[in-house]
Amino acid sequence: MPDALWSALQTEGLIWLFAAIVAAGLVRGFSGFGSAMIIMPAASSVLTPFGAITFLIIVELVGPLPNLPDALREGHRGDALRLILGAAVTLPLGLWGLSLMAPEIFGWAVSGIVLVLLCLLMLGVRYRGYLYPPLVFGAGGLGGFLAGVSGLPGPPVIMLYMASTQAIAVIRANFLLYLLAIDVLMLTGFAVLGQLRAEPVVIGFLLIVPYVMANMAGARLFDPGQEGRFRAVAYTIIAASALLGLPIWSGSHAP
Repeated sequence: MPDALWSALQTEGLIWLFAAIVAAGLVRGFSGFGSAMIIMPAASSVLTPFGAITFLIIVELVGPLPNLPDALREGHRGDALRLILGAAVTLPLGLWGLSLMAPEIFGWAVSGIVLVLLCLLMLGVRYRGYLYPPLVFGAGGLGGFLAGVSGLPGPPVIMLYMASTQAIAVIRANFLLYLLAIDVLMLTGFAVLGQLRAEPVVIGFLLIVPYVMANMAGARLFDPGQEGRFRAVAYTIIAASALLGLPIWSGSHAP
């Protein structure tokens, strides 16, 4: 472990990861989503594909825990369970795709997926009908596949819920429960595949404290009346992270 700690501290781009973690924590704490779209472009420019997602899993698994009691109380557990079950079905397919992907392709794919999904969100692409249980299950399934192949489980569910008539606090709580479950499923899948490596795990634990603090700060900032303004700021941060995470800025990935 001392060797892994020293290696983690020597990781090129660690400051970039720290900045992404703080920004992502603020966004996640306020809105309940969006953190992976900030973290993954940064992580994919520094770590290998499995390493980047491992790092994301570690910080995402622990960071939102202070907000879990509120989520369990405010969320719609039936919908959250459907999302989680859908993700559990398709996640293995996404992990299989990830295992076939070259690191340089992964970097382009992550930033590309983030930018496309961000454009769809900003253009107001939403599902505006009734949230039938099979539809919720399907959104979770698409999110599970994207989680496995790119570490980005949130956007399909975000686009499903943005036009929902449910209260923003309920939607926010459902996102948190769904994303936490995704992290547990991913960690289990990586362990089964033998893809857990010490360095990204250690880096994740090193940055958990600032991520938790940023989550708590973001939760304190939560004000439904300021949702539009904060969403604009979050979109700007996500776009900047995706553009800065493009492989053109970095010629290699850390092992």
